[in-house]
Amino acid sequence: MVDRFLSISDSDEDSGADPGAMDLSVTRPFEILAPARWSAPAIFNSPHSGRAYEPDFLRQSRLSPAALRKSEDCYIDELFMGCLDHGAPMLRALAPRSYIDLNREPYELDPRMFDGELPGHVNSTSPRVAGGLGTIPRVVAEGEDIYRHKLSFADALTRIERIYLPYHRALAALVDEVVRKNGAMLLIDCHSMPSSAIAHVAPAGSIDVVLGDRFGASCSNDLTALVEELCRADGLRVVRNKPYAGGFITQNQGAPLKGRHALQIEINRGLYLNEKTLDKSRNFSALQRTLSRVVGGLLDRLAHHLQPMPVAAE
Repeated sequence: MVDRFLSISDSDEDSGADPGAMDLSVTRPFEILAPARWSAPAIFNSPHSGRAYEPDFLRQSRLSPAALRKSEDCYIDELFMGCLDHGAPMLRALAPRSYIDLNREPYELDPRMFDGELPGHVNSTSPRVAGGLGTIPRVVAEGEDIYRHKLSFADALTRIERIYLPYHRALAALVDEVVRKNGAMLLIDCHSMPSSAIAHVAPAGSIDVVLGDRFGASCSNDLTALVEELCRADGLRVVRNKPYAGGFITQNQGAPLKGRHALQIEINRGLYLNEKTLDKSRNFSALQRTLSRVVGGLLDRLAHHLQPMPVAAE
């Protein structure tokens, strides 16, 4: 069966969204972008930048397309696309975060959203679910309810089986391939954050990047320090683990003692985006070049900072 996601076209008069960000018609909910030569022991992942919306989802929602887009990590895939030029692939979502959140456990579901009881294997008590931001989100980033009516569990299960599970199988396969060939790997999980999200951590405008390594549990301090050094050398202001220490993907894929390192990178949207209109700002291309230099420096030095694990004989 072909999964078809249709995006909002230029003719959607009341969308309030940037048509250029949503003019794709795609036949799959995610894709792997491959470099000309995969030479770096790294993978870049963009689970929240998808912007292709199913017509059925738009009919289910009480929100405008522009409001649904508030949950996107807008254009973060494009900002990190330089990884391809430096020999690393990117896995990126095309389905939007407001439809299904790929940076969650597979069954983090809010009972308030559904008709009837949920199965016992569902995690309905996590802090993310309590906030309305489970695997099937109840609200967009600014707390507005997404749906007109309650959903069926069958609807959630279809999304999980059609999008979430294949996405994570693809990610796991990429990780296993790098480890098999190199004995170790680095996963960079790419995200963006509202400028308002860091106001309680530091004065407004004083943080550009948050590096999340789950306080050393998902990535070695050596690698996190290298990324921090490269960012600072290019003028970016960096903090670690506050307010974002890393989500499900970094937790699930990061195992430094096994040579599997996962680092979450959050970019302040105020650097490249008009946060009200979601249009790219005039600084977008400059930040894209900056991040490409950071990525290039990281991948050039990465092999010297990874400790390969013994590779099992086939």
